[in-house]
Amino acid sequence: MITIRTPFRISMGGGGTDIPSYYEQYGGHIITAAINKYMYVSINESKTCNKIKLYYDKVEIVYDLNDIQHDIIRESLKLFDIKKPLEIASMADIEAGTGMGSSSSFTVALLAGLNILARKNISVHQLAEGACHVEINGAGKKIGKQDQYIAAYGGIQEMDIVKNGMVTMESLPLKKDFISELEYRIVLFYTAIRRPAGLILDKQSDDMRKDHGLAIKTMSRIKELGYEVKEALLSEDIDTLGRIFDTHWNEKKKVSKKMSGDNIDSWYNLGLTSGAIGGKVVGAGGGGFIMFVCKEGKKKDLIRTMELAGLRYMDFRFDFDGVKVIQNI
Repeated sequence: MITIRTPFRISMGGGGTDIPSYYEQYGGHIITAAINKYMYVSINESKTCNKIKLYYDKVEIVYDLNDIQHDIIRESLKLFDIKKPLEIASMADIEAGTGMGSSSSFTVALLAGLNILARKNISVHQLAEGACHVEINGAGKKIGKQDQYIAAYGGIQEMDIVKNGMVTMESLPLKKDFISELEYRIVLFYTAIRRPAGLILDKQSDDMRKDHGLAIKTMSRIKELGYEVKEALLSEDIDTLGRIFDTHWNEKKKVSKKMSGDNIDSWYNLGLTSGAIGGKVVGAGGGGFIMFVCKEGKKKDLIRTMELAGLRYMDFRFDFDGVKVIQNI
């Protein structure tokens, strides 16, 4: 039995510039961070059964991997050329469709387990790129590369993508005391609105391919804000970080009308009047989690107000492990 754990993530700056339709023209730059909410994937090699058994939100039992409906599992098995009977099961701390990169966390964990099973000994970087290949090329998802890489690496990372798709990751040199303060003042609330990110990312990708002026201008501004986020973190200026988040969110809403909505706008404005400096919706938008940076001494007031409005507060810490083997017996 092999069990792998991968973290979920929060995007702090430059999100969306990791999509091929943008970085292939202009290059991408993202500040992203892993958090201590996890995806768990277990793989068991059956000694007596001749079937492939899959357990996720559905159950699949097949004899041939080509009959697998779950596209990521099917393409991952093909990548490693594994045809033997297996049992694969997954569990997660956070539901899919909440903007935390669950699909990519699952893919990285699955590939890490299959890597052990196949005795390939591939690197963390190769694991992340393999997950990108499975999701983008194999499963045909119009998504970016941020989620796969941060799930593999962990930490608070600066991610650069050149036009040919090559990625470099650099951990930001932040002090432990500042990281603790950052964890305290960044506040996450679950909206209970779930949505497939693909609906928004498909539109964004199409606009980029068609050289849609507003989309390109907006994403280039968001890329600039990613560099501003980096500087705010390195200078330990959390108030400025909050103001950048607010600017980022207002820019991001220009990308698609589905990015926000009446409820999200109402909750966001409530947060700004209840102790938040600024914030944004995590992930592609449209639901999931709202992330705020709170003013000093205002965290309790902000949590109380937002929970009374129907949102659910979620405490977190940053994760610095990335993909991790929990069990291998």
